[in-house]
Amino acid sequence: MSVRAELLRLALRLLKGWHSRKYVPIATARRRLKRVEAFVPRPPAGTQTTVFDAGGVNAVRVAVRQARSDRCVLYFHGGAYAIGTAKLLRDFTWRIGVAARAHVLYFDYRLAPEHPFPAALEDAVAAYRWLAGRFDARRIAFLGDSAGGGLALATLYKLRDEGLALPAAAVAVSPWTDLALTGPSLRANAAADPMLNVANLPTLANDYLAGADPRDHYASPLYGNASGLPPILIHVGSDEILRDDSIRMAEKLKAAGCDVEIEVWPRMPHAWHLFARIIPEGRHALARIGTFLQRRL
Repeated sequence: MSVRAELLRLALRLLKGWHSRKYVPIATARRRLKRVEAFVPRPPAGTQTTVFDAGGVNAVRVAVRQARSDRCVLYFHGGAYAIGTAKLLRDFTWRIGVAARAHVLYFDYRLAPEHPFPAALEDAVAAYRWLAGRFDARRIAFLGDSAGGGLALATLYKLRDEGLALPAAAVAVSPWTDLALTGPSLRANAAADPMLNVANLPTLANDYLAGADPRDHYASPLYGNASGLPPILIHVGSDEILRDDSIRMAEKLKAAGCDVEIEVWPRMPHAWHLFARIIPEGRHALARIGTFLQRRL
């Protein structure tokens, strides 16, 4: 593990301890993150960023110089279904494009608690339908982190159940797949996880579900029938409280006969790929994802 990653773990742990002293309302968190947007580095020169209405959903297409014109990655952002903007993630989306040699489509699904389940899923399906009208489904891949990883898997279920052509592959980074919160790592890794506070998850899950069954497979893909899904790569850190959301999801996919790969990275924090500018492990993980996707697109 690199020195930079160790320092990042320390910084995240300090932030976790500070935030745990007082609950921060979603509206306050959004305002704080809005101020952060101005400091997020912009993509490299030559990157084209275009805003679209993707089937009624706000979206941003990111095209790096290395992108092939016939490939696209649909990116499902994380943020517990409650936060996330294109500007906050603009230092990450272009990196996906470089790794996959593909265009990247970021989309703004409606956020909880104002727009609870199944609003995010409806928007994801709409964005995919729009994208599939412009790219061959065999040249589209999904990539999601955290809640976005769970949403990407749930969207695969929905597309399959509606008889639509599925994308060629999917990547789930530290996915939240079980909103019923039954994973043993929620307790086992509560102290080890340097970033996520297990005490916050029930409120976040309830805000998204708004009374829906937490074992509905469109909200918690861990409880779905995984047959017929495309090849899937899952990345998760060994110390994450959501580690077992990934491990159990991979087991379900394998039992259903799916082509699935899971990599448990030692001591990596939740969705460490987002810190690729800072830590080499983030860049290495993105390169691994790029290899996986380029073989299938």
